[in-house]
Amino acid sequence: MNESTPQRPEGERTVDAPLVTIDLPRFMEQIKKEPAWLNGPRNAITVFKSERLRIVLIALHSGAELPTHSADGIISVHLLEGRVQFGTAEESVQLERGQLVALHEKIPHSVLALEESLFLLTLAPVFKPTYGG
Repeated sequence: MNESTPQRPEGERTVDAPLVTIDLPRFMEQIKKEPAWLNGPRNAITVFKSERLRIVLIALHSGAELPTHSADGIISVHLLEGRVQFGTAEESVQLERGQLVALHEKIPHSVLALEESLFLLTLAPVFKPTYGG
């Protein structure tokens, strides 16, 4: 499956196939050249997307925030560059390059970039089997 969006109408990347190769250095370079990054506080590129797993590369300018929200699945945040503050109502941790945090579904959380940062967000949505019948 090729992913096309209004931001990337050419759909240049395969995001779901039996084997998906993800060139992170290329995407890390691309994300910082796009208008959303050049003109706004953040940018994101979905690098893998299926019913049971989604991986998104997210870039935040220093001071940019993903305000409190929750996810319908277990997530992980793996910091590739920079420093971020990842917080829930009960706990807040500062992540530096190479560190990873995991969080169960439906827990409100936020992310604040303490400096220009890039991270991989992995989401495993809650699987809801469909029954015929």
